[in-house]
Amino acid sequence: MTQVPHRLDDALQRLSAALERLEETVARRIEVELSHADLEEELAVMQDDRSRLGLELDAALAQNSALEKARDEVLTRLDRTSLGIIAVLGDEDRTQT
Repeated sequence: MTQVPHRLDDALQRLSAALERLEETVARRIEVELSHADLEEELAVMQDDRSRLGLELDAALAQNSALEKARDEVLTRLDRTSLGIIAVLGDEDRTQT
């Protein structure tokens, strides 16, 4: 009869060890899943940032193009104005001499 309790104790120890290994495995699996979820969330945030930055870049490029066009127009007007001033000053010099 001492054999049965001893075998029962051995079986309970094996069961306890197996349950402990199962709990550790489940804990690792949960940790991996949480880590995976964190990575997916981070990826989603990065994709949103990329989209937003793309839109901001497009807007900045459009604004840059508009500013370059305005600059070119101002330079053209300044050139015309300078030529007009030079012409007026040249006419004044001729009338004074």
